[in-house]
Amino acid sequence: MLQRLHIQNYAIIDDLSINFSDQLNIITGETGAGKSILMGALNLILGQRADSSVLYNSDKKCIVEGAFQIKSNKALQYFFTTNELDFEAELLVRREISSNGKSRSFINDTPVNLSQVKALGILLVDLHQQFDTLDINSENFQREVLDAFADNGPFLLELSSQFDSYIKNKKLLDQLIQQQSVSNKELDYNQFLFDELEELSLKDNELELLDAELKILNNAENIKQQLHAVNVVLKESDQPIVQQLKVLQQKLKALEQYHTDIEPITKRLASSTIELQDISDELEQLESKVHLDDQRVLIINERLSSGYKLLKKHGVQETGQLISLHQSLQEKLQSVLNVASSIESLEKEQTKLYDACLQTASKISSNRQGQIKSFVSKVNQLLAQVGMPNAEIKVQLTPAPLTAAGIDDIAFLFDANKSNRFEPLSKVASGGELSRLMLSIKSLVAKKLSLPTLIFDEIDTGISGEAAKQVGIIMKSLSTAHQLIAITHQPQIAAMAYAHYFVYKEAKAEKITTAVKLLNHEERIVAIAKMLSGEKPTAAALANAKEMIGL
Repeated sequence: MLQRLHIQNYAIIDDLSINFSDQLNIITGETGAGKSILMGALNLILGQRADSSVLYNSDKKCIVEGAFQIKSNKALQYFFTTNELDFEAELLVRREISSNGKSRSFINDTPVNLSQVKALGILLVDLHQQFDTLDINSENFQREVLDAFADNGPFLLELSSQFDSYIKNKKLLDQLIQQQSVSNKELDYNQFLFDELEELSLKDNELELLDAELKILNNAENIKQQLHAVNVVLKESDQPIVQQLKVLQQKLKALEQYHTDIEPITKRLASSTIELQDISDELEQLESKVHLDDQRVLIINERLSSGYKLLKKHGVQETGQLISLHQSLQEKLQSVLNVASSIESLEKEQTKLYDACLQTASKISSNRQGQIKSFVSKVNQLLAQVGMPNAEIKVQLTPAPLTAAGIDDIAFLFDANKSNRFEPLSKVASGGELSRLMLSIKSLVAKKLSLPTLIFDEIDTGISGEAAKQVGIIMKSLSTAHQLIAITHQPQIAAMAYAHYFVYKEAKAEKITTAVKLLNHEERIVAIAKMLSGEKPTAAALANAKEMIGL
């Protein structure tokens, strides 16, 4: 939901902040006071383009910032993941427009481009303005609405999983068929390469270990000499180091009774003596294992030569890479041998998967068809309630190729005047009609759809009286679970507000600016009374306003 909207230096707004409630927010005010300017500013953080002409003061930059409280859902999580942004429950979206017309956008203070802001805006706010092309014209939205009404959610999840398996199986089948077409050309060559590696039968790290062993064998005499020389110094010379350390240890031991700091040093010296003794023993063992073996040198050289040739041939550096290549060639050869059988098996699986998808899709289609009459009836009843008694909606289902969404193409058709000529919504419905139609539809499925903040700009165009009251009732009901923000001129709608904001103009530093005030209970009564009877409300209008707010 939109918690706060902060606007600086935009149109005739100097500096303005609005804190919205999480229910029904109503915005009223005189014509020209700046209500549409608020929507224009909001559009900036929803990704609309702008230039320096919107600046209130041309010497300062324009800043519009929206603070949203959001809950994670698949669409939002996908947006943040794909755009490498951190998901936070409190989200800040900011647009800055400089005097030269350049614009910068930020999501949680991270710079982003305008297309990213627009993509996020669609997920955060559903804004309905006069003459907008609304989501209701989208087949995807129309399908979501009908499926929500038909409780198709579990079946759609099942179909999505089945269809995903079907597509994966199809891709694998296509790959195997392609592999089969080229396998005969590669078979002989791969078999030759495999046989070379198979004959050598390398073990893990074998070439590296043989190379290390060869270095030892080629330097065996020098290694033995040096190891022996070191060991002599440690414990076989006239004054071996190990023995000297033992003598020194005894001397220090005798002094421990006179000085308390000597005991730790004695212990360290004892540890060093033991360590040097161990080193000497290990050197003896190493020396005893080093021998010059001409036959072993010959064997290693021959094996290394064969191994190095294959390393060079295949352009690799390590034994492990040759072993991996050996395994890969084995898999390819095995795959070639089994490809026909695999294709046959996958083709059978493909048929089963398609039939399973079709079975689930048929259930979905049947559910859709079964709910159309009830859905259309309820929407048409709501249209009559909101001042469109002659308007009717019709849902058209036509067969379509299988997708993850089913086997139907869905179209909402509209007739505004009972002419019995139903056309796509985008062709025949005006902005006001679309807004009220959208309100009617969403009020039916609001609890089943994950709706963003809903904003209606003058949804009341062309209605008054009881129709306006019904629009307000529907909006109030819808706002119990979803945040709504509405600009209205109708007192019947304004009376339903949880939070009522009044937009007005005021003089500031010899300039006219737009300001917004959150009305208290008494101020609301006066504002609604003025909407009923004019600038100087009558006692009857005030009483009527009190009664309306009390509904």
